[in-house]
Amino acid sequence: METRVAIIGIIVEDRGSTARLNAILHEYADYIIGRMGLPYREKGISIISIAVDAPNDVISAMSGKIGRLPGISAKTAYSKLSFGTADE
Repeated sequence: METRVAIIGIIVEDRGSTARLNAILHEYADYIIGRMGLPYREKGISIISIAVDAPNDVISAMSGKIGRLPGISAKTAYSKLSFGTADE
């Protein structure tokens, strides 16, 4: 199965949704390459970037679930290249 590398940019404006956000990230942990979070205390938000390597449908599902959380915005940027998995 082909995978793509992507970055999901997340802005957290409502900390009440962080438990559900972390549950989604845990659900997709096998696809996450790395994660960086930056608290922006002056603005009362957090900025998170997630690097993933997954099939398109998995990336879309993950990003969609995150973006539907209250007080959370998410956008995804995909690499133009696709890769075969090690299983092939």
